[in-house]
Amino acid sequence: MSTVESLGYLKGLIDGLDLDVTTNEGKAIKAIVDVLDNIVDDLAENAEDIEALAEELDDLEDDVIDLEDVVYDDDDEWDDDDDDYDEFVEYEVECPACKTAFEVDEETLMNGEIECPNCGETLQFEFEEDDDDDEDDDE
Repeated sequence: MSTVESLGYLKGLIDGLDLDVTTNEGKAIKAIVDVLDNIVDDLAENAEDIEALAEELDDLEDDVIDLEDVVYDDDDEWDDDDDDYDEFVEYEVECPACKTAFEVDEETLMNGEIECPNCGETLQFEFEEDDDDDEDDDE
């Protein structure tokens, strides 16, 4: 039997006793029932608050899982034990048209052109061999 049901049963018993609420005993029993009624109401409010907090906690947990997926990306591409492991390099590029700065990975940059994500302007890149690298190879 739930607390609400128990209180209802107790109220029924007391009503069946046909107590005189003008006597000290009748006043005391009525006051006890009123306090119990308030406690049941408080418990119901607490249960609703706990349920709302549990839902918020579940939402936060989902958000943390999403963040972990982004931060601790488990792609095999980043496995240190992999023999073909290459360091991931990004470059910051500024669009000359809208002055928006954005990051581009090395592979995209090596393709020679990219569209600005802000204004759509096509940015072109040209690469020349570095003479210093050629001198190091000759030695």
